[in-house]
Amino acid sequence: MRLTDIQGCEVRPGRLVEWTLGPATVAAASGLKEDSRPPAYIQESHLRTVRSVRDGGMFLPTWLAAVFDLPGRADLDVLHDALHTWTLRHETLRSGFRWDEGEIRRFTLDPGAVELRREVVGDFCDTEELTARLQHRFDTATYALGWPNFLYTAVVRDDSTSVLLAFDHSNVDGHSIMRIPGEIHALYAAGVAGRAEPEAQVSSYVDFCEIERADADRIDGGHEVVGRWREFIDRCGGRLPNLPVDLGLGAEGERPPQKLMREMLVDADAAAAFEAYCRPYGGTLVGLLAATSLIVQEIGGQPVYRTVVPFHTRVKSRWSHSVGWYVGGAPIEVPAAAGGLPGALTAVRDQLRANRTLARMPLARVLDLLGPDFRPASSDLYSGVSYLDARDVPGSERWVEWKAYGLGRVAYGDKVGVWVNRLHEGLWFASRYPDTPVAYKNMRLYVERLRDVILSTAT
Repeated sequence: MRLTDIQGCEVRPGRLVEWTLGPATVAAASGLKEDSRPPAYIQESHLRTVRSVRDGGMFLPTWLAAVFDLPGRADLDVLHDALHTWTLRHETLRSGFRWDEGEIRRFTLDPGAVELRREVVGDFCDTEELTARLQHRFDTATYALGWPNFLYTAVVRDDSTSVLLAFDHSNVDGHSIMRIPGEIHALYAAGVAGRAEPEAQVSSYVDFCEIERADADRIDGGHEVVGRWREFIDRCGGRLPNLPVDLGLGAEGERPPQKLMREMLVDADAAAAFEAYCRPYGGTLVGLLAATSLIVQEIGGQPVYRTVVPFHTRVKSRWSHSVGWYVGGAPIEVPAAAGGLPGALTAVRDQLRANRTLARMPLARVLDLLGPDFRPASSDLYSGVSYLDARDVPGSERWVEWKAYGLGRVAYGDKVGVWVNRLHEGLWFASRYPDTPVAYKNMRLYVERLRDVILSTAT
């Protein structure tokens, strides 16, 4: 899926409709007893960071969204039922958190208590006005410290209907977002045809949180995983790494505004050639990291490229279709390679083989065990390069036809995030970076050099 921001997707004016949890559902949640299943460490870290930023006087929206079109003027009753059915599949969407004397407590609604309320907001004739309205509503209705923290919308026109589903990051990751267009299309088509869509058996992210946290709580500060992270962070100067190029940043801990850079990196033929070239070393992810190590050493002059590589934690098939935040990170260190790209590929492959299993331990748990000296100074824990081959996601071959996008809220932060997705059309690049002239110049240079490296492997 092409990743962009709300300003970069193809939503045209029309009649805006919203769905959120109904008043009776919200009232029922307020009286619920505590769910003994705790938040995942990544959820707790996220909520504490957003709260700390708020207490410091800054509002930090952290939502992700899926956008796609349905054909013609949608039947809103059928779409309502499709959205309700899909919501009930995913327990995390009927589960939330309360603060209790500094601790975070979970509550979870029964499926029968979940009702959606539909409201026609009005007709919008101007794209900028509609976009501003959507961003404002997503910012407020999905806020991490509120509940419910998701919102469904549709922009209805005679020729097509754009559907936009937004969630705070605590509920979803990129994989979750990419599955949404195909699943809603299937439910909607079944409803229009008057047939029942087979009930999907989807495991609960809330259960995963409990299992993962129980495993993480078994380790202490003397565990090997904690020691390896401690050594890595020490070599990074006592903090988790950013992209090692000049970003024009001011004082440490400052959260500057960010911008998004997004574009097609190379076409399908070049993506296939790059994959073939890198396959002996482990594939496209290894190639992207190796190329990045060469480029940032060229731009920034650092003798070693240190980064944290995001990996999904859906290590068992039962979690494959589940909506949730299944992400961990593994540290790698790539010295300047005398052998050019082949040398960098070998170094990255060896580092991932040695360190990938570290991603199974929540980094937030490791940081807790490292003590107060290793508290993150930014809302982004680290800078990383993420890769996802999305061609096997159901419906992906129709994403261009459906005008399907994944959206991320671009707000504030000092880190650089890079996401590269393999689509049927090629490699799509997106990056969130500090909004400074120096950062823009170096990120443009990074993208152009990355494209050059990829294309060079085709010849």
